[in-house]
Amino acid sequence: MRRRVAAIALLALAALVLATMLAACGADEDSAEAAEGEPIEIDGLSYNVQITRFLNADDTEDAEYLVGQPPGRPGTSYLGVFMVIENDSGDARPSAAGYTVIDTLENEYHSVASESPYALEVGAEVPADGQLPIPNSTAATGPNQGALLIFPVLDDVSDNRPLTLEIQTSAGTGEVILDI
Repeated sequence: MRRRVAAIALLALAALVLATMLAACGADEDSAEAAEGEPIEIDGLSYNVQITRFLNADDTEDAEYLVGQPPGRPGTSYLGVFMVIENDSGDARPSAAGYTVIDTLENEYHSVASESPYALEVGAEVPADGQLPIPNSTAATGPNQGALLIFPVLDDVSDNRPLTLEIQTSAGTGEVILDI
């Protein structure tokens, strides 16, 4: 009887090890994934999306976010992604070089340059033991307390959720599932 119990326990352990190995097959060690509000580590930096929302040029607060942006074309809107990037190392590090929002139909929306004082400068250096936005800056003390990325999107993009923010760095990519 003891041999049978030991054999069953050994078989169960072997199955668990095999399942763990199979789950790891094909996993990309250079990628990370998180939900909005959860930080992810990519290339030594921590990226945390604070909030994602559509921006309305006719709203007083949002007008400041959209400084310098052309009026949206018919059928399009601006999507704002506010994030904090932290660097806990003793050396300054460059932030991600690219950000793309992807919907469930695989439509890709790329961030656009912005003149807003809330804007995240794509590829900017994150100071040693520091963060972007810089503490006490307009973006850090603003209502959303994060640096802004702006994405022109189709009006019906909400129909194709969940949306994913892909963060591209030289060392790999990360994905954040956006909560809109």
